[in-house]
Amino acid sequence: MTAVQNPGKSYYVSTPIYYVNDRPHLGHAYTTVAGDVLTRWHRQRGERVWYLTGTDEHGQKIMRTAEANGVSPQEWCDKLVEEAWKPLWEHLEIANDDFIRTTEDRHTARVQEFVQDLYDKGEIYQGGYEGPYCVGCEEYKAPGELLDGEGEFAGQKICAIHKKPVEMLKEENYFFKLSEYGPKLLELYAANPDFIQPESARNEVVRFVEQGLQDLSISRSTFDWGVQIPWDPKHVIYVWVDALLNYATAVGYGSDQEKFESTFPADVHLVGKDILRFHAVIWPAMLMANGLPLPKRVVANGWLMVGGEKMSKSNLTGIAPQDLTEHFGVDAYRYYFLRAIPFGTDGSFSWEDFSARYTSELANDFGNLASRVAAMVGKYFDGVLPEAKASGPAEEALAAGLAKAVAESDDKIGEKLDFAGGIAAIFEFVKQVNGYLTEQEPWKVAKDESPEGQARLATILYAAAESLRGVAVLLNAVMPRVSGLLWDSLGAEPVLGALADQRIGEAGTWGTLPAGVTVTKGEILFPRLEEKK
Repeated sequence: MTAVQNPGKSYYVSTPIYYVNDRPHLGHAYTTVAGDVLTRWHRQRGERVWYLTGTDEHGQKIMRTAEANGVSPQEWCDKLVEEAWKPLWEHLEIANDDFIRTTEDRHTARVQEFVQDLYDKGEIYQGGYEGPYCVGCEEYKAPGELLDGEGEFAGQKICAIHKKPVEMLKEENYFFKLSEYGPKLLELYAANPDFIQPESARNEVVRFVEQGLQDLSISRSTFDWGVQIPWDPKHVIYVWVDALLNYATAVGYGSDQEKFESTFPADVHLVGKDILRFHAVIWPAMLMANGLPLPKRVVANGWLMVGGEKMSKSNLTGIAPQDLTEHFGVDAYRYYFLRAIPFGTDGSFSWEDFSARYTSELANDFGNLASRVAAMVGKYFDGVLPEAKASGPAEEALAAGLAKAVAESDDKIGEKLDFAGGIAAIFEFVKQVNGYLTEQEPWKVAKDESPEGQARLATILYAAAESLRGVAVLLNAVMPRVSGLLWDSLGAEPVLGALADQRIGEAGTWGTLPAGVTVTKGEILFPRLEEKK
């Protein structure tokens, strides 16, 4: 059974807010596309949805990057956001409801209020700290989180994630009493086994908290690019405290109580596994301390790997999404990463695998099916979808297959965030429709000009077109442009309405596409790939 969303609250999904020290790469786009597919799916369930993404623009790493490029931090952020980040999300057809920047007044003022509240409640105190600090992670590191450097970094300790030396920092900071929240967090995890997903990520966090938490340094005094501590302007708020609060400030915390109550907390925080602890430990502890409701799920996706290494700019394995969309198209791009890599696990990208799946699954199985059906309706019925007059067991099996695809994909995509499994369920039905046409051989049935023969031909082609109607609805969240082309080809919009308004729960109702609509053979959904130069 599908869970019913509370009609009074939006289904709220967030991506991490991304550091703007450089342009976005495939890893950033992977998480953002996943969130887009999830929220589009819930919109087509008929739910109120709020999808948030944005950029994290404070901290030492941003400041140093801006200095290296001879501009101010704000100028650097403005340039990257407007020239790289927002245009990419538009290019990938990301339908986010908001884009939050941590340099915006609507965010910074509320961050100061939140931290002031914690201070007033006695949750923050002043103290000193000295330890190894990774600028890339913007985080103090425990000894067990460091590696021995090799080669040019021999004799130094390096960050296990960024593979660069850490810096020893000593400063007077303000601290949040995170250590006091260990037992409460363990109670949270025990009472809500799905709070952290996947299970491997949950187990890692539980083990980390069980070892005991240290109080969190929440301010920095060695640089000034950040939100000032309201009671001590010589300090700026730790970038991760600042960043995490975007999930509250963007939906009205401290400024629009009605919106805040109808949206917050998040139903799903999507995060990369390398920032899981911030979201599954620090974030809920901060909310507990201020008496705010906790998110329902924190879901960590794995890393995209190239040549065995995590894809990132610092490791020089970053690939621009446009490198792929230019060759494969945006819809195939959105499809490939969610289909090929089970969400929550690490996965390797290869051009060869993408090409193979494009040709086999998209062009041959799906695109060719849509083309064949439209061509046969055009050839045998002058483009007018005929009425099914001789349905039998084969059509009943097809109807059952569509209903199964709807139920499985809704459960896997809408509930379990198993995008690969949900897409696979839809494409199993696509294969079933192809098999149906192969078995029924409408091109041979067409030669029988008797009333019985023509009735059978009409039934076969109606069933195929009706199947494609269901497929268009189910794939709209994944491939909106191509699904829209198919919807237009079937002549569905004039009689059924816009594709985005079709409900997932009704997609399996057989016989929805009425006979008499005009079916046209539009542009090829997935053209043959040109040989890569």
